[in-house]
Amino acid sequence: MKFVSAAALLLAAPLVAAASIPSIFDPTQAPMSAANSVRNNPVEGDNPLEFCEPPTSHLLTIDSVDLSPNPPKAGQTLTITASGVFHERITSGATVNIVVKYGLITLIRQTMDLCEQIENVDLKCPLEKGRMTMTKQVDLPSQIPPGTYSVLADVYTEDHKKVTCLMANGIRFSIGGH
Repeated sequence: MKFVSAAALLLAAPLVAAASIPSIFDPTQAPMSAANSVRNNPVEGDNPLEFCEPPTSHLLTIDSVDLSPNPPKAGQTLTITASGVFHERITSGATVNIVVKYGLITLIRQTMDLCEQIENVDLKCPLEKGRMTMTKQVDLPSQIPPGTYSVLADVYTEDHKKVTCLMANGIRFSIGGH
Protein backbone atom coordinates (compact mmCIF):
# COMPACT_ATOMS: atom_id res chain seq x y z
CA MET A 1 0.00 0.00 0.00
CA LYS A 2 1.38 3.35 -0.91
CA PHE A 3 1.48 5.07 2.44
CA VAL A 4 2.24 2.02 4.52
CA SER A 5 5.33 1.35 2.44
CA ALA A 6 6.28 4.99 2.75
CA ALA A 7 5.83 4.79 6.53
CA ALA A 8 7.79 1.55 6.75
CA LEU A 9 10.54 3.11 4.65
CA LEU A 10 10.53 6.19 6.88
CA LEU A 11 11.01 3.87 9.83
CA ALA A 12 13.85 1.97 8.14
CA ALA A 13 15.60 4.87 6.41
CA PRO A 14 17.27 6.38 9.50
CA LEU A 15 18.89 3.03 10.27
CA VAL A 16 20.19 2.78 6.72
CA ALA A 17 21.37 6.40 6.74
CA ALA A 18 23.34 5.81 9.93
CA ALA A 19 25.78 3.60 8.05
CA SER A 20 28.74 5.89 8.70
CA ILE A 21 30.05 3.81 11.64
CA PRO A 22 31.82 0.57 10.60
CA SER A 23 29.91 -2.56 11.54
CA ILE A 24 27.53 -5.01 9.93
CA PHE A 25 24.39 -6.88 10.84
CA ASP A 26 24.89 -9.98 12.94
CA PRO A 27 23.65 -12.86 10.75
CA THR A 28 22.52 -14.72 13.89
CA GLN A 29 20.25 -11.83 14.85
CA ALA A 30 16.66 -12.77 15.58
CA PRO A 31 13.92 -11.30 13.38
CA MET A 32 13.30 -7.60 13.96
CA SER A 33 10.76 -7.17 16.71
CA ALA A 34 10.15 -4.97 19.69
CA ALA A 35 12.70 -6.54 22.05
CA ASN A 36 11.79 -6.94 25.70
CA SER A 37 8.42 -5.28 25.30
CA VAL A 38 4.82 -6.32 25.01
CA ARG A 39 3.41 -5.37 21.64
CA ASN A 40 0.00 -3.99 22.57
CA ASN A 41 -1.06 -2.91 19.06
CA PRO A 42 1.05 -4.93 16.60
CA VAL A 43 0.84 -4.38 12.86
CA GLU A 44 -0.01 -7.69 11.20
CA GLY A 45 2.76 -9.41 9.24
CA ASP A 46 6.45 -10.20 9.57
CA ASN A 47 7.68 -6.86 10.94
CA PRO A 48 8.66 -4.99 14.14
CA LEU A 49 5.91 -2.39 13.76
CA GLU A 50 3.14 -1.53 16.14
CA PHE A 51 0.55 1.19 16.24
CA CYS A 52 1.14 3.99 18.77
CA GLU A 53 -2.46 3.58 19.91
CA PRO A 54 -5.41 1.46 18.82
CA PRO A 55 -5.91 2.45 15.16
CA THR A 56 -9.73 2.47 15.24
CA SER A 57 -10.02 6.15 14.30
CA HIS A 58 -7.06 6.29 11.85
CA LEU A 59 -7.69 7.25 8.22
CA LEU A 60 -5.54 4.29 7.18
CA THR A 61 -6.39 0.69 8.02
CA ILE A 62 -3.23 -1.38 7.66
CA ASP A 63 -3.89 -5.03 6.79
CA SER A 64 -0.26 -6.17 6.89
CA VAL A 65 3.39 -5.22 6.43
CA ASP A 66 6.03 -7.85 5.64
CA LEU A 67 9.80 -7.40 5.59
CA SER A 68 11.99 -9.81 3.65
CA PRO A 69 14.47 -10.82 4.81
CA ASN A 70 13.57 -10.38 8.44
CA PRO A 71 16.00 -9.62 9.95
CA PRO A 72 17.43 -7.39 7.21
CA LYS A 73 20.93 -8.27 6.11
CA ALA A 74 23.70 -5.77 5.43
CA GLY A 75 24.57 -5.38 1.77
CA GLN A 76 21.32 -7.02 0.67
CA THR A 77 17.98 -5.78 -0.58
CA LEU A 78 15.16 -5.38 1.93
CA THR A 79 11.72 -5.93 0.40
CA ILE A 80 8.76 -4.26 2.09
CA THR A 81 5.29 -5.49 1.11
CA ALA A 82 2.27 -3.71 2.56
CA SER A 83 -1.49 -3.57 2.10
CA GLY A 84 -4.39 -1.63 3.54
CA VAL A 85 -7.19 0.86 2.95
CA PHE A 86 -7.26 4.66 2.94
CA HIS A 87 -10.62 5.91 4.25
CA GLU A 88 -10.03 9.41 2.86
CA ARG A 89 -7.92 10.95 0.11
CA ILE A 90 -4.57 12.19 1.48
CA THR A 91 -3.54 15.46 -0.16
CA SER A 92 -0.70 17.96 -0.18
CA GLY A 93 -0.07 19.46 3.26
CA ALA A 94 -0.04 16.12 5.10
CA THR A 95 2.85 15.77 7.55
CA VAL A 96 4.81 13.03 9.25
CA ASN A 97 6.44 13.60 12.62
CA ILE A 98 9.56 11.41 12.91
CA VAL A 99 11.52 10.57 16.06
CA VAL A 100 14.56 8.28 15.81
CA LYS A 101 16.50 7.22 18.89
CA TYR A 102 19.78 5.34 19.14
CA GLY A 103 19.54 3.88 22.63
CA LEU A 104 18.57 6.84 24.79
CA ILE A 105 19.96 9.43 22.37
CA THR A 106 17.50 11.20 20.07
CA LEU A 107 19.11 11.31 16.62
CA ILE A 108 16.19 12.87 14.73
CA ARG A 109 13.08 14.78 15.83
CA GLN A 110 11.57 16.34 12.75
CA THR A 111 8.29 17.14 11.01
CA MET A 112 8.40 16.36 7.29
CA ASP A 113 6.10 16.97 4.36
CA LEU A 114 4.53 13.58 3.62
CA CYS A 115 4.12 14.30 -0.10
CA GLU A 116 7.82 15.17 -0.43
CA GLN A 117 8.83 12.01 1.45
CA ILE A 118 6.71 9.63 -0.61
CA GLU A 119 8.42 10.90 -3.75
CA ASN A 120 11.47 9.00 -2.38
CA VAL A 121 9.50 5.79 -2.99
CA ASP A 122 8.32 6.85 -6.46
CA LEU A 123 4.85 7.98 -5.38
CA LYS A 124 2.96 11.26 -5.60
CA CYS A 125 0.16 12.99 -3.73
CA PRO A 126 -2.74 12.77 -3.64
CA LEU A 127 -3.00 9.26 -2.21
CA GLU A 128 -6.45 8.14 -3.28
CA LYS A 129 -9.17 6.71 -1.06
CA GLY A 130 -9.49 2.91 -1.30
CA ARG A 131 -7.55 -0.34 -1.09
CA MET A 132 -3.85 -0.33 -1.99
CA THR A 133 -1.02 -2.84 -2.05
CA MET A 134 2.61 -2.07 -2.71
CA THR A 135 6.03 -3.69 -2.74
CA LYS A 136 9.19 -1.60 -2.42
CA GLN A 137 12.81 -2.69 -2.39
CA VAL A 138 15.53 -0.88 -0.43
CA ASP A 139 19.24 -1.62 -0.90
CA LEU A 140 20.87 -1.74 2.53
CA PRO A 141 24.50 -0.63 2.92
CA SER A 142 27.04 -3.23 3.96
CA GLN A 143 27.85 -1.37 7.18
CA ILE A 144 25.32 -0.25 9.78
CA PRO A 145 26.15 0.99 13.32
CA PRO A 146 25.52 -1.50 16.13
CA GLY A 147 23.04 -0.59 18.85
CA THR A 148 19.40 -0.43 19.75
CA TYR A 149 17.10 1.81 17.74
CA SER A 150 13.55 3.08 18.21
CA VAL A 151 11.60 4.88 15.51
CA LEU A 152 8.24 6.66 15.56
CA ALA A 153 6.28 7.99 12.55
CA ASP A 154 3.09 9.93 13.40
CA VAL A 155 1.12 11.05 10.31
CA TYR A 156 -1.56 13.74 9.94
CA THR A 157 -3.58 15.27 7.13
CA GLU A 158 -3.33 18.98 6.40
CA ASP A 159 -6.36 19.55 8.67
CA HIS A 160 -4.76 17.50 11.51
CA LYS A 161 -6.72 14.25 11.15
CA LYS A 162 -4.70 11.20 12.22
CA VAL A 163 -3.69 9.05 9.23
CA THR A 164 -1.66 6.56 11.26
CA CYS A 165 1.01 6.34 13.92
CA LEU A 166 3.62 3.58 13.72
CA MET A 167 6.58 2.73 15.92
CA ALA A 168 9.29 0.15 16.22
CA ASN A 169 11.04 -0.13 19.60
CA GLY A 170 14.13 -2.00 20.71
CA ILE A 171 15.41 -2.92 17.26
CA ARG A 172 18.90 -4.27 17.94
CA PHE A 173 21.78 -4.49 15.50
CA SER A 174 25.03 -6.17 16.56
CA ILE A 175 28.65 -6.10 15.49
CA GLY A 176 29.77 -9.28 13.78
CA GLY A 177 29.01 -11.42 10.78
CA HIS A 178 30.36 -11.03 7.25
